[in-house]
Amino acid sequence: MIEAKKEISFDEKYIAAIDLGSSKIALCVALVQGKDPHIVFYKEAPSAGIQASTIFIPMKTAGVVKKLIAEAEKELSIEIKQVVVGMPRNDVLQVTASATMQRDNPGDYISAEEVQTIKAMALATYPLPFPDKQAIYGAVAQSFTIEDGFELVEKDVVGTLSPTLEGNFKVFVGRKKANDSLDKIFNELKIEVAKRYFVPEVTAAAVLSKEELKNGVALVDIGAGVTSVSIYRGNIMRYYEAFPFGGNSVSGDIETECSLDEDLAEKIKKRFGCCLPDKLGDEKDKVLQIRLTDPYVEIPVKYISEIVTARYHEIIDAVLFHIQESGLQNHLRGGIVLIGGASKQKNLDLMVKEMSGFNVRRGYPKRRISAPAGSSFYTPSATSAIGMVLAAVDDDVPDCAIAPVKEEEKNEEVVKVIVTSQTPVLPDGQLLDPDDFGKAEPGIKQTTVNVPLPGNKKHDGKGEDEPHVKQGVIALVWETVENKLLKWYDEMNK
Repeated sequence: MIEAKKEISFDEKYIAAIDLGSSKIALCVALVQGKDPHIVFYKEAPSAGIQASTIFIPMKTAGVVKKLIAEAEKELSIEIKQVVVGMPRNDVLQVTASATMQRDNPGDYISAEEVQTIKAMALATYPLPFPDKQAIYGAVAQSFTIEDGFELVEKDVVGTLSPTLEGNFKVFVGRKKANDSLDKIFNELKIEVAKRYFVPEVTAAAVLSKEELKNGVALVDIGAGVTSVSIYRGNIMRYYEAFPFGGNSVSGDIETECSLDEDLAEKIKKRFGCCLPDKLGDEKDKVLQIRLTDPYVEIPVKYISEIVTARYHEIIDAVLFHIQESGLQNHLRGGIVLIGGASKQKNLDLMVKEMSGFNVRRGYPKRRISAPAGSSFYTPSATSAIGMVLAAVDDDVPDCAIAPVKEEEKNEEVVKVIVTSQTPVLPDGQLLDPDDFGKAEPGIKQTTVNVPLPGNKKHDGKGEDEPHVKQGVIALVWETVENKLLKWYDEMNK
């Protein structure tokens, strides 16, 4: 069985995806065989220079990215040459665009390439209000119209016959500065950006089931600095909105109310934070003693839960407002799926269900993605990076890594040393005749020894070595050879 597996040949390549979040930056590297990704590296590092998913201090962000890439290269013995990266989720404008094309060959079937062409036409002709400050992050096809049909989805329009093709798209417009910051970071790291993804557009493939995408579902991504709402129905993202507060707001409330520093407040939130104080169970009577001052501070766990619940109540209120604003609130048979690092708060899913009346579950990366046993990426916070990996596989992004370039072995410079010694030599090459143990006549014996010169360091830029280096090495080798020959001769005479 093992030998049979070795004979199977796959087209292998690496895909490297970087998720730039407000509290963490994640690097995910997948080894892709055919269309099957296998996660070989996933690591998160504390974010720097990013607020509300937007890069404000590129130099700090570049430092974190550089360190993650170096760790992946060392662990996997590869050199990462390009990456796919996510665009900011906040401060994104949702607009509509359309385009119509007269087909050159109406007797031919409409192809997927023509669908992509009309999408490019719609994006190229969309008038950005402020082209110097805005950029298009992504676009999602909503429907297509042909001569004999309308409101068709992409998979239904490919293969039809029509002299015309019209497409309607949702276009997501954000700050152009985000692109400039990404260019600055990766140009300095000498890494190419293979593709930029609008993360909410690609995350669904990593989390949602086919039934949820078809029947309607709200994907709620609660991050540290941004919360976003993406609504899918009929396998298409129909609505998107985001607002700039999330898990960091909860930590900030604990910091303010309990007079703690930021780091300690974050740790208490993760360890003891819980939504719905009435569902604390045995922990409701616990009291934390913070012995950083004299006298020390006591904080009831129930009080922490009340602080956490109040802020999450505000976040979920905003989520439900946007679901209502979408007009699709009655078409969400799949309910609400929670992802993002801040969605892991204890009892949050129960709280959302109580407030909304929808079925609620936490979203994890699909098991179609293989990984080594014990991998740490099966968490709601990893869904964005995994979504970009899957999108890159579908888009046939080229290999993102190469084997490390091995330094070519330097040609050793060899000096030939001729060792001449006067030794008794017989015709057969014997020192003494076995039948005659008398004294043999002396003869001349010459031995050529190749002596490599170590180092080969250049000094004057012309490829010449320092003379004293050669002379020193030759003298040392000559002394060694001479001593061995004399010792050998003495032994044989005995």
